[in-house]
Amino acid sequence: MLETPILRGAPRAHPATTQTTRPLRIAFLSYRSDPRVGGQGVYLAQAAEALARMGHQVTVLSGPPYPELDDSVGLVKIASLDLYNQPHNGHRALRWRHLKSWADTSEYFGHWLGRFMEPETFGRRAAKYLRRHRRDYDIVLDNQSIAYGLLEIERRGLPVVGVIHHPIRRDLELALAAEPAWGMRALMRQWYGFLKMQEKVAPRLKDVIVVSEAAGKDVAECLAIDPGRITPIPLGIDQTVFRVQPDIRRRPERLLTTASADVPLKGLKHLIEAYAMLVDTRPELELVVIGKLREGPTAELIADLGLTNKVRFIHGLTRDEVVAEYAKAAICVTPSLYEGFGLPAAEAMCCGAPVVVTDGGALPEVVGEAGVVVRKGDSRALALALGQLLDDPTRRATMSEMGLKHAREQFDWDRAAVAYDGVLQRAMARAC
Repeated sequence: MLETPILRGAPRAHPATTQTTRPLRIAFLSYRSDPRVGGQGVYLAQAAEALARMGHQVTVLSGPPYPELDDSVGLVKIASLDLYNQPHNGHRALRWRHLKSWADTSEYFGHWLGRFMEPETFGRRAAKYLRRHRRDYDIVLDNQSIAYGLLEIERRGLPVVGVIHHPIRRDLELALAAEPAWGMRALMRQWYGFLKMQEKVAPRLKDVIVVSEAAGKDVAECLAIDPGRITPIPLGIDQTVFRVQPDIRRRPERLLTTASADVPLKGLKHLIEAYAMLVDTRPELELVVIGKLREGPTAELIADLGLTNKVRFIHGLTRDEVVAEYAKAAICVTPSLYEGFGLPAAEAMCCGAPVVVTDGGALPEVVGEAGVVVRKGDSRALALALGQLLDDPTRRATMSEMGLKHAREQFDWDRAAVAYDGVLQRAMARAC
């Protein structure tokens, strides 16, 4: 083990505001949790805070990169080799002391062989930590690691509830379908080797929370989980942060999207192609991407289409800066081929932005009647929908009002926390 995990101060529970059931000491597991590198970090922080508001004592056990948490939530840092944050891609990180730890050794050599090892090795380290601190917790809530370590944790008497945002098998399928080179496809299968672990562990979880009805169906199918063990609970949004900004003027020719990773699943390729179709007749049209442009297929596509000076990427934003970008956009677009939920679309509606999404996964479920839905992977259909909406400010204003109403009714973390509490209390009762 690289370091002893460190507790960031004792967790401070809020007085219970929405329930009177038994307060629980919850270990909330997350193998990587920085909110700037993906939606799961945002989810973790907000879900943990909402559970703390109910009176639960919540401690996050996280691998690096670590989360940003409210003071009411504790943090235990489960150190790792953190190979993706090392020079030379981590290949020179091994030291003799690491050979004393199976987690360190397997993380290093698995990484060297091109496998993504973080879920598995985090699970081992979390299980080791909880062996020593078993008496400090009543229950474990796992954020998508679905690791072998969860089975050990349960064997030692701590009930486990799994949160699965979507089956990662869908990511692999879409990546393989988009890659023509057999060698690259082989490397992808190697990198996604952790799926075999998740597909063995998931059917043995007694309670699973998913983030949408659509995700629940896919999780049941891909991970062979009994549907009776699955509870769909939509994500909440912090609507004290994600809200209308009356002092910020919308730019009538600005499209906004979020792309945390350059992967086929996010569908950015199709939005860029749609933008290229529109910009010929709309030279003032902007496309802003919240994300970092790296060398790869997206950068190549932008260059091939002659859009290098037109598409703007911004990253490293604070939450308030993200909200300001939603407030400036005429339309927010989620072009994903698949989403278990679709956090950016929900956040945009909370900020009063009209949204256009695809029919990939749960996106139609998330936007309801308040958004425009087009076929996934269809650049022309996306361009047509965006063009019509750009030409119709009255319709955009109506969509903004409908989106706000829908968001306020559906994306409430306090209501979600009550539903989480029901699942946790049920798991506790079964374990007694």
